[in-house]
Amino acid sequence: MTVSVNFDKITGRIKPLHGIGNAPLLGTNPKLFPYLKEAGIPYSRLHDTGGRYGGGCFVDINNVFRDFDRDPKDPDSYDFAFTDWLITELVQQGVKPFYRLGTTIENSHRIKAYYIYPPKDKLKWAQICEGIIRHYNEGWASGFYYDIEYWEIWNEPDNEPNIEDNPMWKGTMEEYFELYKVASNYLKDKFPHLKIGGYASCGFYYLSEAVVESANSSTRTGYFIHFFNEFLKFITSEENKSPLDFFSWHSYANPQENIKYAKYARKMLDEYGLYDTETILNEWNPGIQYRSTSKDCANIAAMFCALQKAPVDKAMYYDGQVHTSYGGMFDPVKQDIFKAYYAFYAFNKLYLLSNEIECSSSKEGIYTIAAKDTNTARILISNPTEKEYNLAIQTYTRKKITSVRKHIVDRDKNFEETDENRLTPESIILIEYEFERNEKND
Repeated sequence: MTVSVNFDKITGRIKPLHGIGNAPLLGTNPKLFPYLKEAGIPYSRLHDTGGRYGGGCFVDINNVFRDFDRDPKDPDSYDFAFTDWLITELVQQGVKPFYRLGTTIENSHRIKAYYIYPPKDKLKWAQICEGIIRHYNEGWASGFYYDIEYWEIWNEPDNEPNIEDNPMWKGTMEEYFELYKVASNYLKDKFPHLKIGGYASCGFYYLSEAVVESANSSTRTGYFIHFFNEFLKFITSEENKSPLDFFSWHSYANPQENIKYAKYARKMLDEYGLYDTETILNEWNPGIQYRSTSKDCANIAAMFCALQKAPVDKAMYYDGQVHTSYGGMFDPVKQDIFKAYYAFYAFNKLYLLSNEIECSSSKEGIYTIAAKDTNTARILISNPTEKEYNLAIQTYTRKKITSVRKHIVDRDKNFEETDENRLTPESIILIEYEFERNEKND
């Protein structure tokens, strides 16, 4: 098989697709956090932080503002301690927090639901959010100046069409729309320079389950799309006009399905005139059953390649925590990295070069992406299949190539340098080229 690359043809910018959910928490031991800096993780989305019920102390409104009857203007009403620690550790590693305003999923809600009900006072809830933002961005309440840009209103309110089944929102669709209207307008008025959005949609799986003109809202996945369409209709209506700086959505599907979903999200936003609204896939994972394997690494790298070519502005893998089945980056037993970590590390090598260049594979199912700066270029190749291929690289450039280095991750190797021209099963290869420097033109 052949990978063709034109080092002289820039096709775009490498996007920050290697964000993650949360961080590798080991209690409050940050020993694994430096791995985030080494992989250049751009964003950490703070949702489900600390485990069940937000670990009782992290991020969630109910953890930060424990008594809803207190005064949101009083700094003593807030408990920032653990969230301060976490966000400070992230910032020290160069990771930007992406703050979800709301609560953690309650998977045991059938026994008793605690924090997933609609706030009893929507404006007061928004004022509590204001206090949190001022604490982290304006130094209020002995706070910080971290310039956190993205603030997401709730998570998956569309999780189930029936209230009694919903582990994220014990209210109606219309009640969520009202909360979004009140909170987004209030926060955008107070912080016009920040990105306010939501709603962390459960996604668009229905598009792959049936080919119909409109979604059947009697099904769960059909309800996801019905909710999305009604939300866009609501926030763009004259009487309910609300800002949507970004629309966030989730998918645990494969790369080709996610390309389809991304195109649908972008199409619908544009149809409602929301051309400037970013689309952010901030929960994705290609298969927790492959955790710890090179196939997981290859699947994640393949997703990066696919999303780079899809209408997605940012992405965040779920999840960067250690003690969770969805945490594919870190080994909870050895307290070290899994093979999947190298997909993030390798993609960041391209992200640092900034400019995407033309690159393609002759074999279906093999994913590629390439980038360059003035004197360096890199190609990332992912083979998530069980087949082995002889690898040929066909290059074009007006510059002289002075060196080529290859690193591979497969079933037997962990980002090791190689001279072989083989694409082994369930592997990724990062190839780096250096060009002759021309001081006159550089």
